[in-house]
Order: sequence, then C-alpha cells, then structure tokens
Amino acid sequence: MLDTPEAVVEALRENHDRPHGLQRTITAEELVEAAEPFDKPDVLITALLELMTSYEFTGEHRKSPVVFARLLKLWETAPESFSQWEAHQVFWRFKWVTTSLLQVPEVPLAAIGGWIDQMRTRYEAADHGMQPVAAMRYHVASHTGAGVAEAYDLWATRPRTELSDCEACETRHLAWHQVSSGDDAGALDIWRPVLDGALGCSEEPQMSQARALLPLLRAGRTDDARSHHLTGYRRVRGNTGMQDEVGLHLEFCALSRNEGRGLEILAENRPLFEAAGAPLARLHFLTGVEVLLARLVEDGNADTAVAGPPGRNWNAGELLAHVRTEADRLTTAFDARNATTAVGDHRRARLARRPLLDRPLPLGLRPSVTLTPAAGSTAAAGPAPAARAEVPDDFVSLVREARRMAAAGHPGETRLWTRIAERLAEGTGPHDDRLGPEDLLHAELAAHRAYRLAKEERVPESGAELERAAALYEGLGMPWHALAARTRALAWASSDLETDGEAAHEDPVADQGGQVPDAAAIRAGLDEALREAERLQAEFPLTDGDLGEGEADSAADGPAERVREYLSVLFSCTFAAYREALRQPPEATGPVIERFERHAERLRAEAERLSVPHQAANARQLASDLAGRRGDTVRAEEELRAALKDVDASARPWRGSRPRAMLAQILLCKDEPAEAVELLHRALSDATRYDDADFALAPTYALLGHAATHLGDSGGAVRHLSEAAARFDQDGEHEQAADVRLQLADVLARSGQQADAVAVLESVLSDEAAAAFDGRMLAQARLTLARGLRELGEYLPAAEEFLRLADTVAGWEDDRAVHTLVAAEAASVLAMADRWDAAGTAYERAVASHAEAPNPALIVHMMCEFARLTMEARGAEGLDTALDHLAQADGVRAAVPEDAEDFTPWHARGTVHYRRARVLAQADRFPEALAEAEAAVAAHENGGEHGEVPRAEAVRIAALIEGNGLGRLKEAIARLTAAAARCRAADLPEAAHILDALRQDYLSR
Repeated sequence: MLDTPEAVVEALRENHDRPHGLQRTITAEELVEAAEPFDKPDVLITALLELMTSYEFTGEHRKSPVVFARLLKLWETAPESFSQWEAHQVFWRFKWVTTSLLQVPEVPLAAIGGWIDQMRTRYEAADHGMQPVAAMRYHVASHTGAGVAEAYDLWATRPRTELSDCEACETRHLAWHQVSSGDDAGALDIWRPVLDGALGCSEEPQMSQARALLPLLRAGRTDDARSHHLTGYRRVRGNTGMQDEVGLHLEFCALSRNEGRGLEILAENRPLFEAAGAPLARLHFLTGVEVLLARLVEDGNADTAVAGPPGRNWNAGELLAHVRTEADRLTTAFDARNATTAVGDHRRARLARRPLLDRPLPLGLRPSVTLTPAAGSTAAAGPAPAARAEVPDDFVSLVREARRMAAAGHPGETRLWTRIAERLAEGTGPHDDRLGPEDLLHAELAAHRAYRLAKEERVPESGAELERAAALYEGLGMPWHALAARTRALAWASSDLETDGEAAHEDPVADQGGQVPDAAAIRAGLDEALREAERLQAEFPLTDGDLGEGEADSAADGPAERVREYLSVLFSCTFAAYREALRQPPEATGPVIERFERHAERLRAEAERLSVPHQAANARQLASDLAGRRGDTVRAEEELRAALKDVDASARPWRGSRPRAMLAQILLCKDEPAEAVELLHRALSDATRYDDADFALAPTYALLGHAATHLGDSGGAVRHLSEAAARFDQDGEHEQAADVRLQLADVLARSGQQADAVAVLESVLSDEAAAAFDGRMLAQARLTLARGLRELGEYLPAAEEFLRLADTVAGWEDDRAVHTLVAAEAASVLAMADRWDAAGTAYERAVASHAEAPNPALIVHMMCEFARLTMEARGAEGLDTALDHLAQADGVRAAVPEDAEDFTPWHARGTVHYRRARVLAQADRFPEALAEAEAAVAAHENGGEHGEVPRAEAVRIAALIEGNGLGRLKEAIARLTAAAARCRAADLPEAAHILDALRQDYLSR
C-alpha cells in the first residue's frame, strides 16, 4: 500500500536498486502518481528525479524534458523541499535535457538554444561556472556541424567545475572530437585512462569502448579492439539506452569481417527496433544495422534469415530495405531541423566504409551463425600467399604450370589440379597434343583425386583412384609411375592410427582410422614393390646426375621423373613401416621397429646418393616422430634439426613447416619456449607464403598460443588461441575449437582480463555448444564462468551458473568433494546477490556435503564470507549471526587433524581471527576486535614466508582498530613502523607501502 509518504519512499528505494529497464521505468511512473496527493512535495521531488533517471538510462529522451519541467516548477515554488543533493541535481540535469532535446528532430534548434540560454542564466544566478554551458553549446555544434571549432575551443579551454560532466564522460567527448577530426591516434591517446580502467562511471567505459573500436582497428591495435568488443558489448547488450553503442558494435563486426557475430548481436537486441524514445540514437543503431546488412547482401547472403522488428520473419535483403527507409526518414528529419547536412554526411560516411581487415579478426567466440560468401566476393578472398602463382586462363598453360609445380613438389599444385578438373567438367579444357597423351592427364588427375580422398579419410576410394592411375601409367609405358601409385595405395591402406600429420606433400594422410584389412598382405605387397623397384633400377640405373633439386624433366618418364618415383616408392614403404611401428607399445623392440629403421635408413641413404635432400628430411621426420613417441626426445630433436638442414639444402623451403612445428613441440616440453615461438611463426609464415593448404594451421596456432603463454606473452597467447579456435571451427573440428576456447578463457582470466574470459565462456556454454562437452569439461567450464561472473560483481548471473553447475554434477556419486565445492561457492555468491533464503539452503547443503566429503578450507572460507556479508547487509544488527558463523568456522577448523592434506591450520586460524576482528570492529567492540586482530597476527606468524602477506594485513587492521577505534595513535604508529620494516625485509614493497601510508596518516593527525 502506497498511502503514506514513508511507503512511497521505501518503494522508491527498492525501485532504485533494480536494474534499468522497462519494469523499473513503469514502477517509477506509478510512484510519481502515488506521490502527487501528499501535502509536502518532497516525496514528489524524489519520485520525479527517479523517473527522470529511468528515462535517461532507458533511452526515453522524448519524455525526460517534461519531467524536468515539473521539477523546475517545484524548484521555483518550493525550493525548501529540495535536499542539498536534489538541489544539485536540478542544475546537473539541465545538461540531460539539452541532450534529450537534440535527440528529437521535432524540437526546433531555437528551442534548444533557448533552453541553453536559460541554463546559463540559472548557472550565473547560482554562481556556477560556465564550462557545462559551453559543453552544451559544443554538443549542438557537433550535431549540426555549424561552428564546431569555435564551440570546441570555448568548451575545452575552460576549467572544469563541480557541474561538469564526470571526467570519464568528458574524456569520451574530447576523444570523439578527435575521431571526428580524423585524428585516431590523438583520440586513442586521450581515451587511454578510460580504456585502461583508470576513469569510469555508470556509462563508462562501455560507451567509449564502442566508439574506440574502429579507431583501434585503423591503428592496427587488433588485440585491443577484440578485447573492448568482448567486454564492452556485454555491458550494452539489450539496453535500450545504449542503442548507439549496439549499432557501433554491429558496424565493428561488419568491418572486421565478423558478419556472423553481427547477426548474433542483432538477434540479442531485437527489442531495440521498437525503441523509439531517442530518435537520434535510433538512427545511429539503424545505421550500424545497415552497415552490417549491406555487407551481407554484397557478399551474396541477401536470403540469409536475420532478426528484425518483431512480428514477422526477415531475410537480410528485406531487412536492409526496411532499415534503409526508416533511417533515410530520420536523417531527412534531422537535417531539415538543423538546416545542415551533418547528420546525413555522418551516416553516408559510415555506410561508405569498407572492411578494415583482409580476413576475419578472430574474436575467440563460438560462432552460432555460419555464412557462405559468394564466389569472388571480398569476404571469400583470403590473403594471397606471397608465392602463389596466377591460375592461367589458357588450358595448356594451366596444365603445364601444374606439372611444373608437381615436379618441384610445390604445395600450390593442388589448387591448379583442382582447377584443371573443374575445366574438364565444364567442358572448357579440350585436349591438346602439346600436352602429350590424353591418358597421361587422366592419370595425373586420378592421382590428385586419390590424394584428396585420402585427406578426407576415404581410403578405399583413394586406393581405387590410385589403381586407376597405375593402370593408365602402365598403358603409357611409365612403369615407375605405375609402381609408385600402387605402392602409395598400399601405404595409405596401412594408416589405421591417428598421426600428427604428413611428413611431406605427397605423404600418406593422417587420421584415417579403421582397421588394416590384412597387415601381412600389405607388408608382402610392399616388399614386392621394393623388388620391382630394384628390378627397374637394374634395367634403368639411377645416378645422382639424373636429378638435381628444383629441376623438372620435360619428358613424361625421363630420368628425373624416374628418380622421383623411385624415392616415392621408398618413402611409401618407410611410411607403412612407421605406421606399423606406431601400433607397438612405446617400449617395444624387435622386428617391427627394426623394419622401420631399415626402411628409414635406406630412404635417407638413397635420397642423399641421388641428391634429393627433401626425401632425406622425410625419413628423418618419421624417425624423429617415432623416437619422440617412444620417449627418446634427444634423438627426436637431433633428427628434426638434421631434417631442417636437409630442407635448407633442397631449395624447397615449403618443406620446412612440418619439421619446425614438430621441433617446437619438443622444445616446449623442454621448457624452451623462445625458440619454439620462432619456429612456429616461421612454419605458419611459410605455409601461407607457399599456399600449403594441407598444413595443419589450427593446431599450430594452438601450439603457438601455448608457447606464448610459457613466455608470459598473454597478448600473443590470446591472439593465437583465438585464431586456432576460429580455424578449428572452419575445419569442422568443433570439439577442438571448444577445448581451445576453454584454454583461451583461462589465459584471459589469469592475465586479469576477466570480462573477456567471461564473454568467451558465455559463447562456449550456449545451450547448443554445451551439449557437445563431456560432463567433466562442462563442469569445469561452468565453474570458471561462475567464478568469473563473481569477480565482475555480477552476482546473480554467477549464482545462476553455480546452480547450473550443481545440476551438472548432481549425479557424480564418485566425486562428492565436487558437491561440497559447488554448494559452498554457490552459497557465498547467492548471499552476495542478496538471495539470502537460497544462500541459506546452499550453506546447509555445503555443510552436509562436507560431512561426507570434507573440504575444511573451503567451508571455513564460506563461513567467514557469510560473517562478512551478514555485517554488510545488516550492520550491527547482524553481529550475533556473524559471530555464530565464525564459531561454526572454528568448529570446522578444530575438527581437522594438524597433519591433514590440503589444509593449512595456521592460515585457517588466522583467517577466522581476522574476520572476527573486523566483525567486532564494525559493531564498535574495539577491545575485543583488537585482541582478535592480534590473534590473527600470531597465527600467521606460524606460516613463515607464506604467512607474511596475510600477517601484514592483520597488522593493518589491528592498527586501524587501535588508532581509529581506541584512539591510541602512538601505539598504532609503533605497530605500523615495525610491520613495514618487516615487509621490506621480506621483499614485500607493496605491503610496506600500504602500511607506511597509514602510518603517515596517523603521524599527520
């Protein structure tokens, strides 16, 4: 019942604690009506201020000036009814009204100017400085584009006053002026304290984060842009008072080539299409939507389903037309009101922007929308490898270039053979006698198809293509080619276990799975292939003069080709032996291992005799991998370093990417990350430069992320793990992508980027994505997310995650300790969220679970947290309850044996005494509080060097109680002097500085 002023005030207080949104605004309107009948206007004043706040922060700018006009009337008729704070708000909110009127195109500029004149008159009468008035005139000039420079000078050169915008908001306006002037670097320099977190308010840094996104991209600071998008968007999503900022995030997604992410944001903010209370902010939102949709349509995705205004289904093309019409209407209205083209010019400039990156900026988020760019679109084209040759239009030239690259072993041949097959299928690749027999081209294409099929783990089909190629080669009188094709088919058929990748471009393919149909038959077939190779070699002897690296033989079956195919046969036999060796236990010895060593040595020796060092490198790579798996990392490293020397001698630099990545893994195991990082960067660079589409980019980026973590380079780790996750998704490896994102979130959290980590985890744990996790991984992810939300002060969402986590682990009867952990942490965060009934239930559940699966350190911490939170919520009235929690903590602590694992008695004793000291001090029971603080100091003495930091904190509390509570400054100063000296001796300068600062404060009194 709201029939008394006290009831309305209490209802206003409750409403003020609600988050901004429709429910708070509606309640504020109802409370104004409830406050109107009372004789004294003081309650109505409070209600009107609360309603104006609700309008301001939910984008209802049309209504805000009307409320303020009522306040002004009351200010004139009953100024004594305004508290000191409310009187200050009257002058403060003149600024809100000016910016609100600018938002509405129906309000004439003359009316806005008159309002600013009234503001100036009232400020002068109250002896307030004019800087806020100059700021309002600048905002009008900036909006209309008329007299901007002069207005800026009049504002920016005046000193700040108590009625100036907060420093964080003013910094945003100063920086945005530089962006509008084309000075991104100057803007980012001005923005630094806000973006770094040194300045903030209820609107910052999220408003600046949105505005800084494109300047950061243009400045090449992609890591910062990624971070500010992740953290900034979380703070504005779904907020009708942040339409402008949501539009800027949509524009960022479009220009960083993350259109799919943009569609997710559009879906999450669908209600903003109906928010019409701030027309200018609505226009800016619609412009961001238009930038995104225009990119989609341009890339051939006009028919893609998108989220638009509620009430119907939309595709990108339809919504673009709808948004464009509405935005055009608003633009015309503002430019007509302003008698300038400034608003339209700004919109046209945004729509004219092109993507700022060559490929999507990895955000580290799980994509829920996958787009397929149209062929030839800008989004479809990635960065061109430096050594990628043009695809010839002339068919003869195309085939010749493919053969040349194949002879050189260049990975770019794949793209050319694919194009040849397409031309033949299209009927635009007629046979030409200059290319030799037609069957030769068909054989080459069959071999290429076989390779691609093997990459897709379709080994039987791959083998059939190789048999087809072999038959064609035999018909052409090319026995070496036929033998090599059949040997390769046998080797690939033996690939039944997962491997780390290929050793060379023509190598058999990893991850084929399945069972070897007849290992003995395959081995016999390979032995027969070797005998055939020896017979052919006796008939056509091969010497080192037949082939030099990089040479190509114009003859279909000349000496150079024969050498290549001979070594290919040897490699296939070596690879099959290697696969068979992998099936042995790591410690096994005997004929299988010996067979591999024999084949590898023969391949290496023959490659060296025939001056083909890249095949020697292949032999060494296989030997290295097998040695590493068998625990001989010394030999593994030696073989890889020798293989890289062979690659350097081969004039085939593209062969170095795989051995470099393998060597980097070994070096990381040896804790030598610096060289590993260098090797991985070179591997990735060469794979891109030489168009090696088969190189495992995603795992390599993941490995590079780990290496960067070992080096303490958290920025590099975030960048590379984000790239790895994106590439795993592109490859359809979504489980690996999810695992990498969990690692990414861990790196972000450990580096202090908790909001970024939470954004990544929320993406990973969407309903669809979470279903792919096993129970343990899902639980760990939810726990990390819940803790992250708690760290950000988002207690209710954190509690919800803990409750989901409880559901996830409910069936874990074999791990009851997890139940204790989840219940205890859920209890604390529910109390932080002011959900005391649920917190009490979780508290009791944690205590009961502790009886079955003890975790005394956690339970003691929970009980101490409840004591703290009880005092915060109830003050001195909660003392008995808080002390009861601490008594329970003492009971838990005392019941633990001194030698119990994972429990530190001195720390637990010190923690309880410390908390009891603070609780008693809050209740003004200072002598008892001091005794508890000293008991905490004594307890932490037993911790040795590990106890120094908590001991110093306990001393600080003792000194505060002694100096402020008991008025014994001299004793407190002596205590602080001794403790600071002890901290310096223990190399704890920060703790010493804190104690010294308190000491200086006491000395100055």
